Amino acid sequence: MSGAPATALASAASPRESPRLLRAVLGATFFIRFGFGLTVSIFAWYLEGRFVNFSATDVGTVGLVTALAPLGEFATVLFAGMAADRYGRFPVLLAGTGGSAVLLAAISFTRAELALAGTNLLFGVTSGAILASSLAVIGDQAARRERGYEMGRFDAVNLLGYVLGFAFGLGSHGILSNAQLPWLFRAGAVLLAAGFLFAVGSARGHRELQGAASFRLWGIRQAVLRRDVLLLTMPWLVIYMLLGTAFVFLGTAATSVGLPGWEVAALIGAGGCVLLLSQPYYGRLSDRFGRVRLLLVGTAGFVGLLVCGGLVPWYGATPVLLAGIGVSAVAALGYGPASLASLADASRAMSRGTTMAVYSLAVSLGMVLGLALSTGLYSALGYAGLDLFFGLVAVGLAAFTLVRWRDLRRGAAAGEADPEPAGPTTPAR
Repeated sequence: MSGAPATALASAASPRESPRLLRAVLGATFFIRFGFGLTVSIFAWYLEGRFVNFSATDVGTVGLVTALAPLGEFATVLFAGMAADRYGRFPVLLAGTGGSAVLLAAISFTRAELALAGTNLLFGVTSGAILASSLAVIGDQAARRERGYEMGRFDAVNLLGYVLGFAFGLGSHGILSNAQLPWLFRAGAVLLAAGFLFAVGSARGHRELQGAASFRLWGIRQAVLRRDVLLLTMPWLVIYMLLGTAFVFLGTAATSVGLPGWEVAALIGAGGCVLLLSQPYYGRLSDRFGRVRLLLVGTAGFVGLLVCGGLVPWYGATPVLLAGIGVSAVAALGYGPASLASLADASRAMSRGTTMAVYSLAVSLGMVLGLALSTGLYSALGYAGLDLFFGLVAVGLAAFTLVRWRDLRRGAAAGEADPEPAGPTTPAR
């Protein structure tokens, strides 16, 4: 991967080379998310040295240490995006993947809270580097008319990595003793090393282009602090407020009610298969019918999911509520590809890494805030606190999406340029 003078990054690869680069990105993304899902699924068990009987203090400690990974991602991902614009996408991608493998292996050799906190923080840093550079590569290499489909594939492997890593960790309960849990982290490290080698081989010979010598504050503001960018990334903050809480405490909650880990793992694995099939399909729909239509459908699905899920503790798992959850979940899956493709459409080629990093920044901040807010409300109000948490997430997501829809309608009514143009993204000056 050699350097070259600055120009539009999207021109760096030939049409024949682009599929190979996209495969490298998808492979690295899957392995880092698998490692993260594996980590959060067993982290409470690993840190406390037991599978059951967690006190309120234990839950607080686990939540704090676990939250350091998204905190590390939040604090540094914008700089990772800037580095991807300055030095090229693949140097940042490979550094993140290799560093993640080393850190996951390091976690397996200690259970000390301070050491785990430090390695978890650094794991968040490397995760952010992978995510920002990966999204920039997809935005560069995917043509506008196929960007929804490619973002759907990215979203599929991104979420599938989370889900399968989580299922793999949960499935270990009842098979491995607590003393054997370090081997799961070592297995994850081996997979990340394989992802690193796969990305290196796939990107071999790629002529990496470099951006400007430095970033001015005004350039960062143009890439990040824009109304369209914020309206497309802030919904991810509220979505991951919900998902972050679910990932961390689902395993311990299932164990507490006597649900076997392998059953939970099987259900989550089935959900991963649905993700793998549905996300590219929804991406195709956003390419054909427009991003905003899929955003509205996905938002309605998330709101329905939160409403039905919030009613289950009060009325039980009735057939009506379960059906509502199923239908809402199918609709909610349409949100991801349309949102990521819209963000890539709105970005500029020479600052795309910085712009796409805002997505990762919102994701990591959402996980931190979600853990703090949900555990605080549940401790104070019980199930009513969870209902309040679900309501806040639903209102926030609906508000951001409706404002985005209104802005697009106003732009079309004023005769401005098509908000979803068919042509390529305009490069930055």
